[in-house]
Amino acid sequence: MSADSSDQPQWDCIVVGSGHAGSCAALSARDAGCKRVLIVDKCPPEWVGGNGYFTAGAHRTVHGGLQDLLPIVHNVSPEAAANIDLDAYTADDFTRDIMRLGDGRSDPGTVQAVVGGSRDAVQWLAERVKVPFILSFHRQAYLVNGRQVFWGGLVLSVEDGGKGLIAAHRAALEAAGVETWFNTAATELLVDGDAVVGLTVDKEGTPMQLRAPAVILACGGFEANKDLRGRYLGTDWERAKVRGTPYNTGDGLTLAQRIGARLTGDFAGCHSTCWDANAPSDRGDRVLSNQFTKSGYPLGLMLNARGLRFVDEGEDFRNYTYAKFGRAILAQPGGVAFQVWDSAVVGLLRKEEYADDVVERIWADSVQALAEKLRAKGLEDKEAFVETIERYNEAARAFRTEHPEKKWDPAVKDGLSTQSSSLKLELPKSNWALPIEQPPFLAVKVTCGITFTFGGLAIDPDTAGVVSDATGKPIKGLFCTGELVGGLFYGNYPGGSGLTAGAIFGRKAGKEAAKLAKSA
Repeated sequence: MSADSSDQPQWDCIVVGSGHAGSCAALSARDAGCKRVLIVDKCPPEWVGGNGYFTAGAHRTVHGGLQDLLPIVHNVSPEAAANIDLDAYTADDFTRDIMRLGDGRSDPGTVQAVVGGSRDAVQWLAERVKVPFILSFHRQAYLVNGRQVFWGGLVLSVEDGGKGLIAAHRAALEAAGVETWFNTAATELLVDGDAVVGLTVDKEGTPMQLRAPAVILACGGFEANKDLRGRYLGTDWERAKVRGTPYNTGDGLTLAQRIGARLTGDFAGCHSTCWDANAPSDRGDRVLSNQFTKSGYPLGLMLNARGLRFVDEGEDFRNYTYAKFGRAILAQPGGVAFQVWDSAVVGLLRKEEYADDVVERIWADSVQALAEKLRAKGLEDKEAFVETIERYNEAARAFRTEHPEKKWDPAVKDGLSTQSSSLKLELPKSNWALPIEQPPFLAVKVTCGITFTFGGLAIDPDTAGVVSDATGKPIKGLFCTGELVGGLFYGNYPGGSGLTAGAIFGRKAGKEAAKLAKSA
């Protein structure tokens, strides 16, 4: 829509979306010199925080090891620090993880911006936003020989998870004088020539034109839009459960496309995970939040309704496989699966995900009895279920007999597999392959929970400016951050990268908005 000259409210910067990325953008704009910063969000105030609220607060960052991170975490005493093994995570490590999980398709400039800006971003979050970072003992470390051993490159989370993250943001924004309008949907971008100069909104039923030299889109992807999921991801995705906010329905894509923004990235891909089959279908739970995640599969097996395995549960650390394994579950009959363990490892399952008051736990004294109980939960072939586990156990035992030097260690890729010279499974378990033989046995029913979509808007990674499809150059006055950014993730996802990227591009967008405000 072209802007008119009517006397409308004036702002230096308008951010669409109240989540982590949008909050970073708004605070950065304010700190960089914008006097009047407004956040608009179509959600009611009780749904503040976007998808960030539903996370564990995990941030993947380059770091130099334990001593580098101790100054920004709040849960490590000097005595505890002496018993922690936490390797450095280099820029090459981070880059390699994104590129290998995306089969080399990720935009190199966008990846470089995320990797290069990660450490400074978490420092800023800790110091400026007062995010209460902690070392993620409960999610990313195992106790091995009396030492806490971190694995998978991801070590930072937030006290009280996404709830703590968003609480810190809201306090910082209030102190900085940033205004937020809830129940306010962005409906159209205002343009003047080739520049964005404001935004039309519907504020509780009242249309308004808001003028500003900079608009930052931080309103997420389209994962909560069933029709768009079916169009871009495939019809199977219409039955996926929405993990987070129900308000991420593709509005940012629609707004930007109307003025010629370029789309990019993996529109057929998304971030998903193993999710409680009994969780709500169309939105997350504000109380249980990320506790519906079911990430204990590396310690056991996953079998579909026909009693067959369908992934290599030990392919890699959980935070490198969960995003694609959620998709794999959705492709199974009925879009469900059963995670199975024996009593030897049940104590290692995270209580916040697997406690009795969080998930329905199905116990039995034998694998046969477990299969019988699971028939009422959707298992179609109990004989195949039993045979699959028995065959797996044979292979796991054969490997241990042939390789007695291999020791089970959940904190490293231990090479304890099902593939010996005498017996190989068609679908291996490549690490952590313990026989499932110690009763009682536990099963949990899971499905696919969708978090965010990978396809989005093309941006200039130096400024977070949204790129015009016609010119290949940034559209003046329009910026983007968070899950709406395209070109970063393809097919799979290294855990904790999304929140980090949202902070990085949010900060860039806020600083650029301030430059425009000063010259307006």
